[in-house]
Amino acid sequence: MGEKVLLLLLLVSWSLMVVDGKKNQGREEVKLISDQSNGRPPMFILNKFKKVVKSEGGEVKVVSGYKWKGDINPMHIGFITMEPNTLFIPQYLDANLILFVQTGEVKVGWIHKDEYLVEERMKMGDVNVIPAGSAFYFVNVGNDDEKLSIICSIDASGTSEWNSYQSFFIGGGRNPTSVIAGFGVMTLRAAFNVTMDELSFLMKQKNGPIIYMTNTTEEQHLLPSMIKLKLKLQQQLSDNGKEMHEDDDQYKESYKTWSWRKLLSSLIGKKKRKGGRVHSPESFNLYDTEPGFCNDYGTSVSIDKHQYSPLKISGIGVYYVNLTAGSMMAPHFNPTATEYGVVLKGSGIIQVVFPNGTNAMTARVRAGDVFWVPRYFSFCQIASMDGSFEFFGFTTSARENRPQFLVGESSVLKSMMGPELAAAFGVAEEWLERVVEAQSQSVILPPLHVEGKN
Repeated sequence: MGEKVLLLLLLVSWSLMVVDGKKNQGREEVKLISDQSNGRPPMFILNKFKKVVKSEGGEVKVVSGYKWKGDINPMHIGFITMEPNTLFIPQYLDANLILFVQTGEVKVGWIHKDEYLVEERMKMGDVNVIPAGSAFYFVNVGNDDEKLSIICSIDASGTSEWNSYQSFFIGGGRNPTSVIAGFGVMTLRAAFNVTMDELSFLMKQKNGPIIYMTNTTEEQHLLPSMIKLKLKLQQQLSDNGKEMHEDDDQYKESYKTWSWRKLLSSLIGKKKRKGGRVHSPESFNLYDTEPGFCNDYGTSVSIDKHQYSPLKISGIGVYYVNLTAGSMMAPHFNPTATEYGVVLKGSGIIQVVFPNGTNAMTARVRAGDVFWVPRYFSFCQIASMDGSFEFFGFTTSARENRPQFLVGESSVLKSMMGPELAAAFGVAEEWLERVVEAQSQSVILPPLHVEGKN
């Protein structure tokens, strides 16, 4: 009887161990995927998006970063989406913008050196900078069925509050309200040198900050001089007992050449096209440039103020990484900047380590996710086995970053190899050297199975 009781107790104990093991295995799997085993979202994933613009023609969402110790510039990341043939109306910000065209093609017009309006067509992969206080507009000039997607950094370090920034719309009327509308009527009449009737035509736009170019009415596209012509025609037709209609051929011919570009020029500065006396910086294409690092397992491009001088304006750097299936950006840390990343394609895992050597986050990310890593924190990115993993991002310094890698052919461990390092790990120097040199690749490492290990 005693032996049967003992056997029963052993079976119960073994069953409890199996159940407990499965529970723990489940917890570990949840932690691997989302770091939510403790009920909290992943610490270094930014997921609180705020919709700051919503129009029929598109929208703008912004996710805000953190002002980390040692950072001069806080970081906000904006996502601009525009339908085909739409305009993001003229405005300026109290923050620097770095633009990256994710998909589509855009015509960007902006005031260069506080005087001249210049335009440039930007394609997928292009980067450009619009300084704070420089008026600008965007037009989706891609294919008729192609949406435009722009990712931008918003550097609010020059604002009164680091975690806020403000748009000042120049174009607009009722929605959004133009900053011009805030002046008194007499002030505006004197400034424009027009009548009250002429002035009323300028403030009718009510379709939001992102509008369809083809849906704007002729009255919303009138220069004061053109309005005078319309009023004159109205008077002449009225004297003849006729009524003037909006679709009158002479009326339409008078106004069809109007554009927002002319409005911005007339309000702010004189237009000078590229190729003339005005030379504004060209866009920098991340996809066409020579990678800073490339091997069979991926590529990495990092742009600082030396490669692209406009980055000096905001003091922010730009990077792009493409990892093949299963490959890894080796564990490393950034000595000069906090890093923000946006997943462009595929999926992967981001691992971040606390200074005390414990795991801060192991999170699975996919296209559209935003992550950040504080300066000096060690981290790595690992591509999923089912495809490539592409991400793009910003760093809070435009100086050369020079990431320090902890593993691989060009690692800190290999550079510091010696009796001191072996003593620090409590192992023989020969054994440590064999382990450190087992990885023959650097920076971007192959999947584990490529090396024939298990």
